[in-house]
Amino acid sequence: MEAKEPQSRPGIPLIELDNVTKRFGAFEALRPINLSISDGEFVSVVGPSGCGKSTLLRLVAGLAPVTDGAVRLAGKEISGPQIDVGIVFQSAVLLAWRVVIDNILLQAEMRNMDMVEARRRAETLIEMAGLKGFENKYPWQLSGGMQQRASICRALLHDPRVLLMDEPFGALDAMTREKMNLELQRIWLESKKTILLITHSIPEAVFLSDRVVVMSERPGAISEVYDIDLPRPRGLDVMASPAFATYTRTIRKHFYAQGSLDDH
Repeated sequence: MEAKEPQSRPGIPLIELDNVTKRFGAFEALRPINLSISDGEFVSVVGPSGCGKSTLLRLVAGLAPVTDGAVRLAGKEISGPQIDVGIVFQSAVLLAWRVVIDNILLQAEMRNMDMVEARRRAETLIEMAGLKGFENKYPWQLSGGMQQRASICRALLHDPRVLLMDEPFGALDAMTREKMNLELQRIWLESKKTILLITHSIPEAVFLSDRVVVMSERPGAISEVYDIDLPRPRGLDVMASPAFATYTRTIRKHFYAQGSLDDH
């Protein structure tokens, strides 16, 4: 298995980071980052705590400005929050007083979408996410995994091309997390979205991704990019395969070499 330099893949990239740096005053969070992500790809970013993974995600979302370089979405430079992006955070951030479908429709209200069409799409997403029958349940009546599914539906309601996910399953127990990995893979295969996932879990990154981006300690930079050549759809049994073990072992060596390991 060969590590690859962080260069563009064949075809027109949907997301481009071109010599991107980020500083907060004198504090350097990200050294020059060069990365291209193709339309429909599933890419995960792993790295030690504090290396700038979440900062990188915010730059792609347009929620923070770059210091130097440029981030482009579909060839257009990002200069603010993006309409064609959905974001899922570690916490589901559902409103306790709204039932599932109304939490999902909050996205439509904020974006002034046609509510009839939005409700129709919400119902389709609910079925795709396996939440049929729970539309009128409140967040406190759902498991943590079901809450995150609702959060994913809300992020997809306006049909963005890109789904950004910042440690979405970090607060879940191990068994629920594995189930959510299967669900996310299924949703991705059905929706054909481009997904950029931030995670501390090396097995999760390998299981879900087409490519895994490994970041160095702060100030964050890309150490290596690995193509994950495992057949899809992937069942949990793939985690017992020699190829899976080789990927996780190779990626984990980066963290041991840096003197840090932050992996669930």
